[in-house]
Amino acid sequence: QVRVVESGGGLVQPGGSLRLSCAVSGRIFRVHTMGWYRQAPGKERELVAGINNDNREDYADFVKGRFTIHRDSANTALSLQMNSLTPEDTAVYFCNARVAPVDNPWVPRGYWGQGTQVTVSS
Repeated sequence: QVRVVESGGGLVQPGGSLRLSCAVSGRIFRVHTMGWYRQAPGKERELVAGINNDNREDYADFVKGRFTIHRDSANTALSLQMNSLTPEDTAVYFCNARVAPVDNPWVPRGYWGQGTQVTVSS
C-alpha cells in the first residue's frame, strides 16, 4: 500500500553526473526520514545520504561535497544529485522512506524501492 520507486540510474563516465529520483506513493499518513543507500557487488548496503523532516541533511564521508540530497515540500519525492562520479560509486542505489501508513499511523516503518543501477565506467 506504500510504494517507493527509484529512477534515473544508468551508465556514466568517470567525472560525470547523474540525478536519481524517488517517488513515494500510497496510503500515507506521514513521511519521516528519507534516504539513499547503495550496495555494490559483494558488499553490504550502506547509507549514502539522508534527510529528515526538518530538511537536515546527512552524508556519508565518501560523498560529501559531491552528492546532494533533496526532498520536495510534499515529502513524496526525493532526489540525489551525484557529481564527480568515480568507478567506486558503481552500485545499486536504493531509496528508503520511513513512512507512517494510514492504517497504522503510530507505527512508522521503512519502505524500500527496487533499486536503480549506477555504473561509472569509461
